[in-house]
Amino acid sequence: MGNRLHGKTALITGSTSNIGRGVAIAYGREGAHVVVSGRNVERGAEVVAEIRADGGRADFVAADLDGSAAASRALADETRAVLGGRVDILVNNAGIFPANGTQGTDEDTFDRVFAVNVKAPFFLTAALAPHMTESGGGAVINLGSWAVRQGPPLGTAYTASKGALEALTRAWSAEFGSRGVRVNAISPGVILIPGPDETTSNPAEAMMKGTRTAAPAPRTPSARRPSTWPVTSPRSCTASCSTWTVAAPRSPSSRADTSHAPYSRVSRAPVGTPRGAPASASHV
Repeated sequence: MGNRLHGKTALITGSTSNIGRGVAIAYGREGAHVVVSGRNVERGAEVVAEIRADGGRADFVAADLDGSAAASRALADETRAVLGGRVDILVNNAGIFPANGTQGTDEDTFDRVFAVNVKAPFFLTAALAPHMTESGGGAVINLGSWAVRQGPPLGTAYTASKGALEALTRAWSAEFGSRGVRVNAISPGVILIPGPDETTSNPAEAMMKGTRTAAPAPRTPSARRPSTWPVTSPRSCTASCSTWTVAAPRSPSSRADTSHAPYSRVSRAPVGTPRGAPASASHV
């Protein structure tokens, strides 16, 4: 157990699997009281049990973030009730990825992608950020995507939705930053879910084909845990309105501690630089 988030409370949406699960477990290990949220109650209970087994505090709040303001507000209200009225950290992680190209995306699919990936975090942030300001500040972390900069040939609606979320990151930083709420984005690359067969061809190669970065995605569990410390820790109180593109560790030895995963900072507003950034950080 660490103590970098001791005494903090956190809501991670879509945290019953993959990246969200990894973030929730990492936050629990660093002392945060975590609300795990998602649609699958059984998987949510498993994440909560793992955090508690490590000595952390966690609760599950079921939510289907369909993009409606009502769904986001309901999650915000129930989370605040579970956490004693205060949410210090919001991680807008929940999202969907239809792999369709432009011609294969119908109107219903397009609307659903923007509902889950843009409208849901918009209304959830709108519900929680004012309470953060009232309690002295907080942090909002949006999960963007490498796709916004690389432009893969698949998932075009998804790429557009993540571009919108990164734009909201900048707007929210301007709106809430002066009131003590830091808003940043983490943009992971292609990440594979765990699978029993490590010998088959990497499906990420198809996604990366035609892009400027054609390296296959890592398969290590640590790849599902992007480093959010530079924008979450109180030690980085000046970091705001940044998008961090995460390069996950590839070696098995990196599995034990993912808190210093290498990353590159790809955009920054003139708000100030984070204190204590790892030496591996580079401005692009």
